[in-house]
Amino acid sequence: MSSRIFHIAANTFREAVRDRVLYNLIAFALLLTGAAILVGQISIQIERLVVINLGLTAVALFGVVIAIFIGIGLVSKEIEKRTLYTVLSRPVARWEFIAGKFVGLSGTLVVNASCMAVGVFAALLYVSRQLHGSDAWVLVAIYFIVLQFLITTALALFFSSFSSPLLSAVFTFCLFVAGSFAEDLRGFVGLSHGLQHWMAVIAVYAIPNFSALNIINQVAHGNGVSGQLVFWNTAYALVYIVAVLSGAIVIFEYRNLK
Repeated sequence: MSSRIFHIAANTFREAVRDRVLYNLIAFALLLTGAAILVGQISIQIERLVVINLGLTAVALFGVVIAIFIGIGLVSKEIEKRTLYTVLSRPVARWEFIAGKFVGLSGTLVVNASCMAVGVFAALLYVSRQLHGSDAWVLVAIYFIVLQFLITTALALFFSSFSSPLLSAVFTFCLFVAGSFAEDLRGFVGLSHGLQHWMAVIAVYAIPNFSALNIINQVAHGNGVSGQLVFWNTAYALVYIVAVLSGAIVIFEYRNLK
């Protein structure tokens, strides 16, 4: 990573913290602690299942909200404050600006997810009194959730490179929702014919497959995850992120910033 990208990423990380991102950690800790106590009083048989489901869902929800609502402002805020012109007046390429913004927000989300992962394991330890070997799969689920964050961040940057913050938020959120039902869309491809079939095929490849990255229920039931799934999900996320960021860079390179 070049020093210019590193400096932009570091500044983005500091800006994200100033946007009170860490307040979600407080809300998360209170929610999870209260839920752990409540579930422990309801039933001993399902406490682990509910805590993992609730905890990982909270990690995903908070992270996606942060990725969308901070990601959409990474470019627009710089233009509004006119700090972008100062940055680009220096020997900083536009692609380095986009890459630095992505790395900075991604770092914030990774730190955020790591802190919340500690909360999940703390809740598990509270309700179960001890951790089990199968609890290690929770880390794989969190890793997949982080991949979702990175894809969402790339999408937010892509839309913010040419659209307003409001529309960028709408577009990114819609793609996230659609991607959560990507497996159902794949099923529709096999049932459709003609023009609908080809439109569905295009949608399948264009929409991020978030459903493949959601293994919360599987992990909550103590089921393991194959190394092959980890490899292919990682490869898919990297390819998708690179493709989306490349699109954002191309659009931003030709955007008139005056």
